[in-house]
Amino acid sequence: MRTSISDPGPPAPSGGEKLVAALRERALALGFDAFGIARADARPDLPAKLRHALAAGWHADMAWMEQTEDRRGAPQRLWTDARSVILLGVNYGPELDSMALLGEKQVGIISAYARNRDYHDIIKGRLKEVAGLLARRSGAEVKVFVDTAPLMEKPLAEAAGLGWQGKHSVLVSREFGSWLFLGAILTSAELPADAPQRESCGSCTRCLDICPTGAFPAPFQLDARKCLAYYSVEHKGQIPREFRIPMGNRIYGCDDCLAVCPWNKFASVSREARLRSRPELERPALAELVKLDDAGFRTLFSGSPVKRIGHARFLRNVLIGIGNSGQQALVPAVVARLGDPSPLVRGAAIWALRRLDPARAATMRLDRLAAESDESVRAEWDGAV
Repeated sequence: MRTSISDPGPPAPSGGEKLVAALRERALALGFDAFGIARADARPDLPAKLRHALAAGWHADMAWMEQTEDRRGAPQRLWTDARSVILLGVNYGPELDSMALLGEKQVGIISAYARNRDYHDIIKGRLKEVAGLLARRSGAEVKVFVDTAPLMEKPLAEAAGLGWQGKHSVLVSREFGSWLFLGAILTSAELPADAPQRESCGSCTRCLDICPTGAFPAPFQLDARKCLAYYSVEHKGQIPREFRIPMGNRIYGCDDCLAVCPWNKFASVSREARLRSRPELERPALAELVKLDDAGFRTLFSGSPVKRIGHARFLRNVLIGIGNSGQQALVPAVVARLGDPSPLVRGAAIWALRRLDPARAATMRLDRLAAESDESVRAEWDGAV
């Protein structure tokens, strides 16, 4: 439609809008799939919500959440000069559905986000490029974060229009389902903010219903004390006995509540090659994983988030998976780990042996108890399976 002389037409983009357009264009060229901006003070409700979660104990033994509560509650408490937050997302949509592997008891399930390169390594450099462009064009100060600071990226991404926090507490996108890695740029620049995304879970409760341990006390609330992802990744001690059988063959993370989300029907496989699954990590055999020494573990998981939990915690998870496998052929490998230097590994091996071959465990018990000095491991011989 032509515009008459008397009709001024749409207003010309402001300087801020031109800058945002340039930032968005650069972000998409770098491989980001989602881009949005929120005011730094867009979520004044967060301090109270965080305080409630901590008071309820939902953070389990992640003491760092309490220690950083004040800064975590609001971006301007983290950095007083922050005026805007740019949220960027990278799609890591998997080719393989983790839940399809739950019946393959002889293999270990690694969460989709950890089957290839550590996303921190991929995203941070790109964030710095976008932040650098912002700093050069505006003269504003910038700070870059990829899950490395007490910043509540998911609710801020909701405020920036990237999606909404679903009932499983993870960000849900209309375009990418539950599969978005997030990065954030805090800046002193006043940038035009995007409209927040409206929550669109409706009456669906699939993510809540699928959880094997009932980790959701209510929609939109997650209790880490019942979460298999927490126990297999963050928890440093033995897996509590009541969660070992529900853990199944999940050896790093748990994708169940993400994988069942109906919005995933619009999702696509990640276009980032470094975020696609390495074949050897798609369905790794428990029989091979339990044999890994520390050097082998570090080699196999070089560049992967799995490497961060260390060899002992990884073997703990693998042995729980073996205990749930029903594979009698794995008993010799389990017995070999009864002499592991790590009490964490020895304790998990005892549980696995008692599950697979209780008669053999009973015959070995007294001799092993006599030689065992660690009280937590001794307790495994007498504890419930």
